[in-house]
Amino acid sequence: MSPPNDPFFSIDTRLDDRLGRTGTIHTPHGDIATPAFIAVGTKATVKAVLPEAMKELGAQAVLANAYHLYLQPGSDIVDEAGGLGAFMNWDGPTFTDSGGFQVMSLGVGFKKVISMEVDRVESDHVIAEGKERLAHVDDDGVTFKSHLDGSRHRFTPEVSMQIQHRLGADIMFAFDELTTLMNTRGYQELSVDRTQAWAERCVLEHERLTAERVGKPYQALFGVVQGAQYEDLRRKAAHDLETITGETGRGFDGYGIGGALEKQNLGTITRWVNEELPEHKPRHMLGISEPDDFFTAIENGADTFDCVNPSRVARNAAIYVPTGRFNINTAKHRRDFTPIDENCDCYTCAHYTRAYIHHLFKAKEMLASTLCTIHNERFTVKLVDDIRASILQGSFHEFKDEFLGRFYSTPSLR
Repeated sequence: MSPPNDPFFSIDTRLDDRLGRTGTIHTPHGDIATPAFIAVGTKATVKAVLPEAMKELGAQAVLANAYHLYLQPGSDIVDEAGGLGAFMNWDGPTFTDSGGFQVMSLGVGFKKVISMEVDRVESDHVIAEGKERLAHVDDDGVTFKSHLDGSRHRFTPEVSMQIQHRLGADIMFAFDELTTLMNTRGYQELSVDRTQAWAERCVLEHERLTAERVGKPYQALFGVVQGAQYEDLRRKAAHDLETITGETGRGFDGYGIGGALEKQNLGTITRWVNEELPEHKPRHMLGISEPDDFFTAIENGADTFDCVNPSRVARNAAIYVPTGRFNINTAKHRRDFTPIDENCDCYTCAHYTRAYIHHLFKAKEMLASTLCTIHNERFTVKLVDDIRASILQGSFHEFKDEFLGRFYSTPSLR
């Protein structure tokens, strides 16, 4: 495998009186200007959208899911195709997550990392209503049942690294255990220790595979910081991950900030973690996509983000515009022959009207998902691009107040 790009990450501008910054991540398939939103292509595709369209709307990189690609079509097939980018016809930077989120989701049935709920019952045996527990965690790894055919599989830190190396993404994540907000303090402590032990094993296996796979581009490895909403656990997890080094003396190339948390605590938790992490390494927020969350995470030191939400809600007719979010399949848009947003530069807004997209949803045409996903992904990518520009121009706080004041000034889903 080729040697890593050093420096892997360079800082350009810092946000006064905050931890925020702009920078550049250097990968074998191109640079990523940060802060940046990383579009999610779970199964090696952003649902309903061509890779060429993602590039045209400004996406700098895409993130795919190791768990899903392991099950279908198999990481060996992706490897044989030349890696994730070649397989999906994407020539830019790529990310893969470790499968840790799926461990939580399969185990308890929850599909979100940010919770709006404050009231909850603490239990280490919680499971979402109507769900079967498909994953069981122990100190060595996770045994799970495929959601596709019920077959049994085993993920360990070593297996996750082997899968992700075969997938060949530029940036990959260490295998971690993601807890829920309902887990007890005692379990959260055990989980942080388990994730630390798994991280050490990931680094060693990553080094072994890097040396073994001669001629392949270097794949950067990010550790994942857990600890739920406990300051001492978050700070300990961040500090301890940075102490891990392999036999070559190289540790993690960057870090992911994961775990379930309440929305109102996002900024505080991000700050705790980033005060502990080294400044010269990039930090990725897992599962973030709402406008206020971007501003909060960025000013507290996050560099990149991923989330399925822009494409997921688009397929259900929910549209983002600068004045909020609305449903385009309601009666008021039936005879609306204007674009979704007259000031948007995306392909959808340049060529189609609200009335036409309304018709597509009512007719259950697949094109509805394509057009709305293009718009929502462009909205999200451009918002983070504009936040980056505001930091460079020294106008972050003014832009934040103006944008959020307008976006949240009217009821959503109108």
